[in-house]
Amino acid sequence: MTGEPVAAVDCGTNSTRLLVLGGDGERLERRMTITRLGAGVDRTGTLSGDAVERTLAVLREYRRLLDLHHVPASHLRAAATSATRDAANAEDFLDPAEAILGRRPEVIEGEEEGRLSYLGATSGLDPLGGPYLVVDIGGGSTELILGRSPEPSSDGAGPSAVVSLDVGCVRLAERFLRHDPPGEDELAAAHEAARSLVAAVRDSGSFSGGRRLIGLAGTVSALTVMALGLDRFVEEKVHHARVDREQVRRLAARLASLPLEERRREPGMEPARADVIVGGAIVLEEVMDVFSFGEFTASESDILDGLAAELRRQGAA
Repeated sequence: MTGEPVAAVDCGTNSTRLLVLGGDGERLERRMTITRLGAGVDRTGTLSGDAVERTLAVLREYRRLLDLHHVPASHLRAAATSATRDAANAEDFLDPAEAILGRRPEVIEGEEEGRLSYLGATSGLDPLGGPYLVVDIGGGSTELILGRSPEPSSDGAGPSAVVSLDVGCVRLAERFLRHDPPGEDELAAAHEAARSLVAAVRDSGSFSGGRRLIGLAGTVSALTVMALGLDRFVEEKVHHARVDREQVRRLAARLASLPLEERRREPGMEPARADVIVGGAIVLEEVMDVFSFGEFTASESDILDGLAAELRRQGAA
């Protein structure tokens, strides 16, 4: 599809994001706001009123940007992921979100989330560099996606195995990391919980053979910023940067040792992410260790890019 702008919105557990592409595929907008839609969902099973209102306020701003770029509802695709999947009162968010966007957010299952993330993450990579194992560390879930074929299929380099795990930076922090800074027993319990889930995926045999680990989402971006010694996020430096396992270990240990207020002041840290970054780092550490990866490659292309790519390929629906 050319000549028409398209847009994608991702209503995640931790952040709400927007991507707008012009008719020739050029990026017009990419926005991210930490809204913590999934705050408390792991404990209560419901979305809180405050979390819903925070997210709706951001969607109203995104609606303004959609109007600015003349994106009709028919050229928009919105996805809601782990927090909305798990919440008994999801309609309390979906109904007003639809009224704002003109398009109801699709509550997508974990495997579809993984497929779309893989489509975005591998779009700029050499297909001969695979097979790729993509890890998308969200707030409430983590998707692992393997692309076994070294050649792209007719509709893009599709994954051969996808799994969604009920562990993410927010969920792990809320379950285990209750002190500030977290205690050694809390960190050990969080590591064990993440390790057992990731190891079960490895032991299934469906995810063997990945040659390169591709990391997605805010935890990966934040750790990459810090590993590169940047004082702020710079997309062209972070995208496709490589970070080795020892750097991840050192950063995770340092962040876990700091009280929250000091963590917020770390160079390159988004203050709103500081309370869950340790949980996300634990997930990343366990994926690297269980699958024996000495480094990961950060990607800033993800589910948003996958959603937009499908819109452009299929035409507005």
